[in-house]
Amino acid sequence: MMLIPTHHFRDIERKPEYLQPEKCIPPPYPGPVGTMWFIRDGCGIACAIVTWFLVLYAEFVVLFVMLIPSRDYVYSVINGIVFNLLAFLALASHCRAMLTDPGAVPKGNATKEFIESLQLKPGQVVYKCPKCCSIKPDRAHHCSVCKRCIRKMDHHCPWVNNCVGENNQKYFVLFTMYIALISLHALIMVGFHFLHCFEEDWTKCSSFSPPTTVILLILLCFEGLLFLIFTSVMFGTQVHSICTDETGIEQLKKEERRWAKKTKWMNMKAVFGHPFSLGWASPFATPDQGKADPYQYVV
Repeated sequence: MMLIPTHHFRDIERKPEYLQPEKCIPPPYPGPVGTMWFIRDGCGIACAIVTWFLVLYAEFVVLFVMLIPSRDYVYSVINGIVFNLLAFLALASHCRAMLTDPGAVPKGNATKEFIESLQLKPGQVVYKCPKCCSIKPDRAHHCSVCKRCIRKMDHHCPWVNNCVGENNQKYFVLFTMYIALISLHALIMVGFHFLHCFEEDWTKCSSFSPPTTVILLILLCFEGLLFLIFTSVMFGTQVHSICTDETGIEQLKKEERRWAKKTKWMNMKAVFGHPFSLGWASPFATPDQGKADPYQYVV
């Protein structure tokens, strides 16, 4: 996406002739309620498949190289349950982040009839996206991959093949958190496994040959370290973005703050739901973000 100065883009949109509603065709007939959101992007689909493959590879090594061959039954059961639970929550969060509408603005709604139906007051400004011909709510940005304007768009993430926006930021945060946790857990188990195998015969440490076992563990160690660093950084930046109520794009473009400032706790509840509960950590709990007006204008 081309980044241009915010003030320049806003000034252009403020010109009445720039709207040109007569050039916008009416939006297509809406699909059935509950239609699944999915972005048909080759790069994003490939990245999503790679994500699942890496998690399943970690599952394979943890179970069949480290835990099942172990003679410590309690150690294997406890770590197996914890790791599989975290991996399941990570993949569930990934699916929700990928298949949830991030907050797409209706496409092609910048028609004369729709603008008149808004009953705007004198002095109110309407923003139109020239790319998808839609009326843009405040804080919405156009994504060149999704080909839609997204409310409170933070960024487009190829690993979840979707934009991170108003409706799916919770699931993206959970995805990064659970991936970081299983990466840390896998690294700890690899460390204990190497120590155990150095003390005993390598042939008794795994059902695979010693060279194969070492290669599988080194690959898992490299994968775990890489994703621990990456997802920890992403998790931290997302939490900071939520607490400051400023998306990644708004920070990058240094947009002027035009929205009310709220406390960090209120910002967290706006993303994860009201009130605080265990549902905050569940990818299956849809956050109750309240009845917000989808179209907000600047006077």
